[in-house]
Amino acid sequence: MTFRATLEHLLYDWLGTPTLTARGRFAEHSRETFDAVLDTCERIARERYAPFNRLVDTQEPRTEMGSDGALRVVLPQATHDAFAAYVESGMLAASQDEALGGMQLPYSVEAAANAFFALGSISIGSQLLSVGNANAILVHGTPAQQQVFAANELSGRWAGTMCLSEPQAGSSLSDITTRAELEDDADALGPRYRLRGNKMWISSGEHELTENIVHLVLAKVPGPDGQLRPGTKSISLFIVPKRMVTLEGALTGQRNDVVLAGLNHKLGWRGTTNALLNFGEGAFKPDGKPGAIGYRVGPEGDGLRCMFHMMNEARIGVGMAATMLGLAGYYASLDYARQRPQGRPVTASGKASNAAQSLLIEHADIRRMLLAQKAYCEGALALQLYCARLVDDLKTGTPEQVHTAHELLEVLTPVAKSWPSEFCLEANSLAIQIHGGYGYTRDFPVEQYWRDQRLNMIHEGTHGIQALDLLGRKVVQGGGTGLKTLAHAINTTIDKAGATAGWTVQANALAAALHRVGAATKAAWATSDPADALPNAVPYMQAFGHMVLAWMWLDVVATSDAGADASTAAAVGRRQAARYFFNYELPRIDAWLRVVEQRDRTCADTPADAF
Repeated sequence: MTFRATLEHLLYDWLGTPTLTARGRFAEHSRETFDAVLDTCERIARERYAPFNRLVDTQEPRTEMGSDGALRVVLPQATHDAFAAYVESGMLAASQDEALGGMQLPYSVEAAANAFFALGSISIGSQLLSVGNANAILVHGTPAQQQVFAANELSGRWAGTMCLSEPQAGSSLSDITTRAELEDDADALGPRYRLRGNKMWISSGEHELTENIVHLVLAKVPGPDGQLRPGTKSISLFIVPKRMVTLEGALTGQRNDVVLAGLNHKLGWRGTTNALLNFGEGAFKPDGKPGAIGYRVGPEGDGLRCMFHMMNEARIGVGMAATMLGLAGYYASLDYARQRPQGRPVTASGKASNAAQSLLIEHADIRRMLLAQKAYCEGALALQLYCARLVDDLKTGTPEQVHTAHELLEVLTPVAKSWPSEFCLEANSLAIQIHGGYGYTRDFPVEQYWRDQRLNMIHEGTHGIQALDLLGRKVVQGGGTGLKTLAHAINTTIDKAGATAGWTVQANALAAALHRVGAATKAAWATSDPADALPNAVPYMQAFGHMVLAWMWLDVVATSDAGADASTAAAVGRRQAARYFFNYELPRIDAWLRVVEQRDRTCADTPADAF
């Protein structure tokens, strides 16, 4: 079954996306317009992305001195061509209002269409940061900021970044030291500040794909004594353009005081620039004074809330990237297993040495590894598209749908980011294993998929941070309302599957897993002490994620088996992948939840010098 067929089955047959056209925002669309968008993106990905995935891996971004005395980044021509094709497709503004040049597509269709680019080359594409940047400005910025910065990003004229981390702070944003001092409270583009500091791990932080780059920067506003206050309440969000602009969105010709200090040389995603940026060190002096000019977005001290609008989108985007890298490896290893002769069949009397060689796919252990990849990656794809559909409900649904979507997204976003980043990495490892020694060479693409994949457990909030967010906040906030809403949705699937021939055992297993997760959540917080509950947050998240993926699979097959295609090879494949997940994967939650329920402190109590 091709990726397009899998995508359409989930998008149309399972989620019923064409029904969204009954909502006013999407009334101009139809299944035909959705298909046209998928056609366009599939073609561009096939022509401009996939053929150059290895090239951008080997021809990494490099620096040279520009004519203005600052370092510039040089990218392969293939990256410029891919970006230009993406911009021309209109996908940067796919789900935006028509007034902004958008197509008003459902976000679920946008996410599905963008999946083709991630499948073709995740290393080339970094456009979604611009979309997330623009969306944050559209929600929290002034009308002038929206028109000047967001609109130009969505047109592809400018690009955007997010600048959070600093060399000394990492993920601990309360420890950032970039400072922003108020210069003019009446600037037409918003309160104007001078920023000084250093930012690290900035994806697409410097390039020449666009004429300008719009940096969204977290910085602290000093107190009356000129000192930076500890914690996060003094953090604000600022727009810091690479080049200064007018209120009409034209470039002034002045360079802002933000420059590239160097590039990080990464294990994977080598085609995407990852930068260290210096703000306000005097390399350039806009308006004749040192300090990078930035325009505050939202209220002072509200920077984290404003930025996290972008972060949540980025986390779902990471989950989709991880899913597509896993699927890329799965398709490569499936193709290899179907063509590679290796070994001979084993019969009751032993190995038939005089028989013709078997293809790899004829061996049970190879099928085990293929089923594992299929179960991980297609299940993860279902989760990503389900979350995308929740975004559509959040924006265009009835009040009840909006409430439900909000509750579910709160609980599912950490899982949607982290579960694929861990288990689709395992899928990529299995893809290498199926290739044998060849998989460990650069003659085949699976080693690059693994390298690219390894980033996803780290960026946009590490695995551990997502786990702390899930167990420490999302499942307990509001008296556990999010978890209760999720339980209701899962129970609805259990009831549906229980009434579907052949799935009663799996429905009961999912019910038991749901009960076990609920009990473990209560046990973890039995003492109300975070020091007891949170040391085992990662095992909790692994078990929670497995429960969610089992739910996804059960809902998919219960819906599919009710249709007319239940006897096709694709339907059989879905059912086998679902059975694999329930038989081989779901039982693993017992070990993960055991340490959670016991509030085991082995890890927390091991002294540092014992290592």
